Amino acid sequence: MKSRLFTPGFVYGLVGVALCLLGPGCGVTTTHTKQGQSLFNGKDLSGWEGAPGWWQVKDGVLVCESTPEKPCKQSHYLIWKGGEPSDFEFRCQWRITGPANSGIQFRSKALPNFDTWGYQADIDAAGEYVGCLYQHERGLVAQRGEKVHFDKDGKRTVTTFAKSEELLKVIKAGDWNEYRIWAQGPIIKLWINGVLMCEVEDYQPRFALPKGVIALQMHQGPPMKVEFKELYLTDLSPSASAKR
Repeated sequence: MKSRLFTPGFVYGLVGVALCLLGPGCGVTTTHTKQGQSLFNGKDLSGWEGAPGWWQVKDGVLVCESTPEKPCKQSHYLIWKGGEPSDFEFRCQWRITGPANSGIQFRSKALPNFDTWGYQADIDAAGEYVGCLYQHERGLVAQRGEKVHFDKDGKRTVTTFAKSEELLKVIKAGDWNEYRIWAQGPIIKLWINGVLMCEVEDYQPRFALPKGVIALQMHQGPPMKVEFKELYLTDLSPSASAKR
C-alpha cells in the first residue's frame, strides 16, 4: 500500500535536512566554486596504488569489478599516495552495481596487502550501511540520522536528528551519487547528495586518528562493480586557511 505524502517520518526527515543546511559546514557541495585539489587525473592510476590487476580507468572513471570468473576473495583498497590528510573536505562521485559493498577510508592506517584500518564512509547497494560511519574494530560508529559523541574513555552518547529510512530516499540506487566527507579536529560529518547522513565527535585516542590515508574499497563477496570519479580534497588545516 502506498504511503501518504506527508507522513510524520517524512516531515521529521525534512526537519533534519533543514537543520543540516543551517548548521556549520553544511550545504550542497556541488555549489562550491573552488573544487580543491584533484586526486584523480581521469586518465590512469597516477598517485594511487592498489592490488595488481584489479583497479583500472575506463572513460575517466576509476573502476574495480569482480566477476564469477574473477571473484574478490579478500577485501582490498586503492590507496591515494599523496599524503595523510588531517583536517579536510573530501568529495567524490560514486556508483555501485550488483550486490555491492564498498567505502571510502580516511584518517586511516595503510596495512600490508592493500588493507587499511580506520574510519570509513560506508557504501552498499542494500541500503543498510550507506551513509554510515564505520571503523574496522568498532564496527558501525554512527548510523544514518545519528549524531554520536565518544569521550576519551570511549563512552558513546547518541542522539537522533533524522529517520534513517528518510535519509535513504536521497540515494540514487544504481546511479551516480556524491559523497562529501568533512573532518576537522574531533568532528566528522558525512553527506550524500548534499544531505547530512551522520555526525561524530570522537575523543577516544585509540580510534580517533588525527590523520591518515584516503583509500577506496573493493569488497569481497558476490560479483559487483564499484566506480569513482571527480575526487577532490580541500585542506582545512589552519595553515591552509591562512594562505587562502
